[in-house]
Amino acid sequence: MKKIRNLSESDFLKLFFGLLSLAFLVGAVCMPDRGSMFSGLWQIISQPSKLTTNYFAVGGYAATFLNMGLVGLICLGQFVVFRGKANNVSTLAVVLTLGFCSWGINILNIWPTIFGVMLYGLVKKESFGSLVNAMMFSTGIAPLITDLMIRYPYAEAVGFNLPGIGVAVLVGIVIGFFLPAGMAASPSIHKGFDLYSAALPIGMTAFFLNAVLFKTMGVALPDGADAAQLQVASRLTVNLFCGIVFGLCVLGALALGCKPRDYWRLLTDKAAVNNFSSIYGNAVFLMNVGVFGLFILGYYNLIGASFNGVTFGIIFCMLSTCNSGSHPGNVWPIMVGYFLASVVFGWLSTLAGGTFAQAINAQAICVGLCYANGLSPVSSKYGWQFGALAGGMHYMLVTSVPNLHGGFCLYNGGFTAALICVLLIPQLERFTKTKQERRELKVK
Repeated sequence: MKKIRNLSESDFLKLFFGLLSLAFLVGAVCMPDRGSMFSGLWQIISQPSKLTTNYFAVGGYAATFLNMGLVGLICLGQFVVFRGKANNVSTLAVVLTLGFCSWGINILNIWPTIFGVMLYGLVKKESFGSLVNAMMFSTGIAPLITDLMIRYPYAEAVGFNLPGIGVAVLVGIVIGFFLPAGMAASPSIHKGFDLYSAALPIGMTAFFLNAVLFKTMGVALPDGADAAQLQVASRLTVNLFCGIVFGLCVLGALALGCKPRDYWRLLTDKAAVNNFSSIYGNAVFLMNVGVFGLFILGYYNLIGASFNGVTFGIIFCMLSTCNSGSHPGNVWPIMVGYFLASVVFGWLSTLAGGTFAQAINAQAICVGLCYANGLSPVSSKYGWQFGALAGGMHYMLVTSVPNLHGGFCLYNGGFTAALICVLLIPQLERFTKTKQERRELKVK
């Protein structure tokens, strides 16, 4: 334990990534359908994965866990092979990628965009180690890669074919090559208020490719996954696995010396901190993983979400910001905003004679809330009221945004959060004082 306490931030995070990947692999062999995990993995690889595809239904529980564990090891391997330094952004990149591995990413569709980022590194003479985070973020468009390989330009899947694979590799390399420049420019647009910063360039790229490959070419956009598959779910599996993993994180943090007052300092810090492991230390970061993870799990249980592969994945997608600024103290206002918006619009829909399909536990809304979490800096800087406002605005917009990218962007909610920032932040800057400014006025 002493050796772990003395690890640098980068080495500790790599250890965390490795243990989390191992947890998924252990989960795979513990599933009742473990005998079909490899055939199930082939189904996951060879079937379309547009939003929202439930890998529990496509390949089974064991295959889903296996896919998550293997992709996790690939992510860790990139840091090891390319000697990358892990930091708070790496935590977001790895855990977010793992979260998508139960409903959009697999061990095959990640490679074309990764190769594109590597090509960028060769052209710009930048080390691959400095681009590992970008490699992982590039996989946010993985469902398009799968579609190109197995069914473009057809509406139905025809299987892997050389022309489709060629187009997928070419498109993936182009996406990956131009992504680092887009990622560098993204914060200047959302001004640091969208923790899913890579979602903006990925979302805009998916928007552009949806127009070029389908709308402009006159090719019919293929349907997404059958909604009936979302019924394949297991509350016990998800709660048991997440409860054990997050509980072990809390115990591990305590063993590493994290005291309750240390974590309380993180929750009540008046500054908008965006790098927990660096500022508060590895033990406090691990405590936030455990507590925030249990908080997220509790929320989805409270609203009665269906615990399918998508919901399982978004628990980790939401948790991915645990080292970049999110914690229960600044995320609960986002949740309140979502809940209030669902109540208000459900009532308005009844008055207008509409067909209301956005209840707080609807699948699309559960997914949307996950990425509205990326707006937590609004709560930290301006106060809980404005965090709730940002959450409500995200609720209104998130289900309309897939029309732009055709369901090929896994970062749909993060892309929506960036759009909310474009709408909301200039108004807050013009008309509202920050929490710090209000405190200073009180002192005066």
